[in-house]
Amino acid sequence: MSEVKLAAEVRSEFGKGAARSIRRANKVPAVVYGHGTEPVHVTLPGHELQLALRTPNVLLSLDVDGKSELAIPKAVQRDAIKGHLVHVDLLLVTKGEKVTVEVVVETEGELAPGSFLVENVLNTLSVEAEATHIPTSVTVSIAGLEAGAAIHAKDVALPKGTILVTDPEAVVIQILAAQAEEPAAEAEGTESAEA
Repeated sequence: MSEVKLAAEVRSEFGKGAARSIRRANKVPAVVYGHGTEPVHVTLPGHELQLALRTPNVLLSLDVDGKSELAIPKAVQRDAIKGHLVHVDLLLVTKGEKVTVEVVVETEGELAPGSFLVENVLNTLSVEAEATHIPTSVTVSIAGLEAGAAIHAKDVALPKGTILVTDPEAVVIQILAAQAEEPAAEAEGTESAEA
């Protein structure tokens, strides 16, 4: 997992007006908290933060008043229409510390021949991992599976040092048989017979 370095400016002005002026300057208001410390309100560079947040569970190295802090995003608020960042909550972490995060589930492989559908019951799994070694995703093989097959959380291979937090019996992926539609000609014939 790579570390992204960002310069953070401590902010003393709060409220909607202050947040709007920060965003007009292409910056994002944020709060950094954790480890029993008082929350620190900071301003982060907007473009760099947007690029960093493309990686799930990215590890951020923040330079706050000359002091380097490690943090992971805990809550990201985006504008509902434009999609730009509105506010970010960051959780302080240390090297070696275990954190619980959501990890994306990806699939690989081809289903058995036939008309089958893949249903992603869970798109993410909760796992506990070292803050500096958080996996970006986990991959599940669906190769050769047929209708009725299910993959449970306990069946997903996790990277070394990562512990499953999600219920082990929870269904992550299940394979369904495709539903065949009634041909249109038969449906029309049935309606005219009833009339």
